[in-house]
Amino acid sequence: MPRRVGSVDRVTSDAAAPSVVPAAPIAPKRPVARSHHGDTFQDPWEWLRTKDDPEVIALLEAENAHVDAALAHLEPLRERLFQEIKGRVRETDLSVPSRRGDWWYYGRTVEGKQYGIQCRAPIASPDDWTPPTLSPDVEVPGEQVLLDSNVEADGHSFFSLGSFDVSRDGTRMLWGVDVTGDERYTVRVRDLVTGETLPDVIEGTFGGAHFLPDGEHIVYTTVDDAWRPNRVWLHRVGDPDGSGDVELYGDDDERFWVGAGVTRSERFLLVESGSSITSEISVLDAADPTAGARVVWPRREGVEYGADHAVIDGDDWLYILHNDGALDFELVRAPLSDPTAIEVVLPHQPGRRLLDIDCFRDFAVVEYRREGLPRVALLDYASGALTELEFADPLYAVGASGNAEWAPPVIRLGYGSFTTPGTVYEYEVATGELHLRKQAEVLGGYDPDDYDQARLWVPAADGTRIPVSLVWKRSFGEPGAAPRPVHLYGYGSYEHSIDPGFSVARLSELDRGVLFAVAHVRGGGEMGRQWYEDGKLRAKRNTFTDFVDVARHLADNGYTTPDRIVAEGGSAGGLLMGAVANLAPDAFAGILADVPFVDALTTILDPSLPLTVIEWDEWGDPLHDPEVYAYMKSYSPYENVQEGVTYPRILAMTSLNDTRVLYVEPAKWVQRLREVGADPLLKCEMVAGHGGVSGRYNSWRERAFQLAWMLDVLGLAD
Repeated sequence: MPRRVGSVDRVTSDAAAPSVVPAAPIAPKRPVARSHHGDTFQDPWEWLRTKDDPEVIALLEAENAHVDAALAHLEPLRERLFQEIKGRVRETDLSVPSRRGDWWYYGRTVEGKQYGIQCRAPIASPDDWTPPTLSPDVEVPGEQVLLDSNVEADGHSFFSLGSFDVSRDGTRMLWGVDVTGDERYTVRVRDLVTGETLPDVIEGTFGGAHFLPDGEHIVYTTVDDAWRPNRVWLHRVGDPDGSGDVELYGDDDERFWVGAGVTRSERFLLVESGSSITSEISVLDAADPTAGARVVWPRREGVEYGADHAVIDGDDWLYILHNDGALDFELVRAPLSDPTAIEVVLPHQPGRRLLDIDCFRDFAVVEYRREGLPRVALLDYASGALTELEFADPLYAVGASGNAEWAPPVIRLGYGSFTTPGTVYEYEVATGELHLRKQAEVLGGYDPDDYDQARLWVPAADGTRIPVSLVWKRSFGEPGAAPRPVHLYGYGSYEHSIDPGFSVARLSELDRGVLFAVAHVRGGGEMGRQWYEDGKLRAKRNTFTDFVDVARHLADNGYTTPDRIVAEGGSAGGLLMGAVANLAPDAFAGILADVPFVDALTTILDPSLPLTVIEWDEWGDPLHDPEVYAYMKSYSPYENVQEGVTYPRILAMTSLNDTRVLYVEPAKWVQRLREVGADPLLKCEMVAGHGGVSGRYNSWRERAFQLAWMLDVLGLAD
């Protein structure tokens, strides 16, 4: 699981800036020696890791005060951007209902409220498969409000809903809440018949707790001290403190994460234990999960697989996606009674990266990538034929979602592009018809024909062609016709793909003439498994050089100039930002690094830190391998800040309670940058986690803050 999706003038526009900004906070140096493989690094600011040290808290608060003062001149722009974002959103709205059992489940948002409201309404009949068209102004017959997160969040600065489930018979609900940002959730249970909150309280769970089909038991996972989900538990509803909870599965291998889910058939509980490169799945009877588990395939180093349950002619089968001798994966099936007796369903096809298999009673849905885009297809059990769904946009993202039922006549799809707002379709399996159920309304006169999107292929230094997605407003001319401001985004780790998606906030950039670009660098998954392999471990530098090559290509070919490029990346994409700042500081006017993984070597050397050991398959093990140590030290941003160069403007953003990328990494990084004469800013959310602030209005304000800074860098603050 991903850990992380010389001085320059502050002001490049004519916006009124403060005449005097207080000096940036300078933390005292208290060197700590870190010695490995004959190399000793004196770390002057490692002491900032002590989170409960009042001096550390005071420094972070001083950083925030410095940001407030340095960017005070952008407050009018931030407010204007916030109002633009808010003005495009239908604040009071409803989602498209999804059927589960005898109910339609959907969400509400209400103007002025930060969080969603979970609701349901009864189906009209067992044959009712067309979701009702809901309007905020019309009462929904039989509506029940299940959970109002605004009520749950009252009195808390942060709120995250990590688990939400309703029992199959519709009589009980569970929900899990985190109010600090550390992604540890407290699960509670409510009787939906009486409205009573039951005494059950399960503390310290990971996200994704759910009922078993009987509605009497809850399955949840817990984490170890390194924040690794490593135990699966069974809780009987009615046990207040969980003292009778039974451990169903545990994995003490520190490289492996554990998770569990019930098959759509509701016959089995699948428990998956997986590292970045190896998988193992155990099958438990959902009606009696304590009776024991059967392993599908015993774990074998480097073999990944996923499985789902199907019933063919009355027999139980497993459909298995795996990469054993199949780089981009192949799909096989095997009888549940003998998972080794495999039959190939979809053979390995280089360039078609199989991603997921969802089994239904009469067919399966297969998701995969081809030619840099996600695809969805239906698989016929009898013939093995694959029917791919087609869409008109040249760039798009699509995926199956909201399909809880075992035997539906339709498949729900989520769809969007850079220019197409989020859209819900239903594909009618019998006829092949695609029904539009809802498209997000964009207020303020948005017309998709005013915008365009395209894909550019940029040659890297080694000749590899890097895909780059572009989106722009047509009235400012075609990209490349004349230099213009560019916002260049990148990630490039964990085989995570940055697919085309719509953003109401991005319109505020496009409407000011900014060309938005995504560099799909190696290390991501856009072009298949080899694309990922070519940007990890000892090939990690490709991720960084690809991004620099894209930036230079855009500047050299008339799309922009270096002083009009702002780069952005978060989490592992923040590592990318720190690396390119060192590699090519002259290629960018500004860099926004969100929750950035910039002290990578220190973190990956310490197995006691959250997520470190499981990350060794992604980055290498510098603790035991001197060559990996030397390679990581050659690019880890904190240790490679350069003397005697002019760094671009840098804004780093972090959260005090982030468990994936600790606040200390950007805190140390900005201190080192200041030491060499750069002028970075650090904004730290004091009550938040890896995803930043909670609540939609707070999130919009945070994005307005970031956009205002980027527009200022690009000379567009007016």
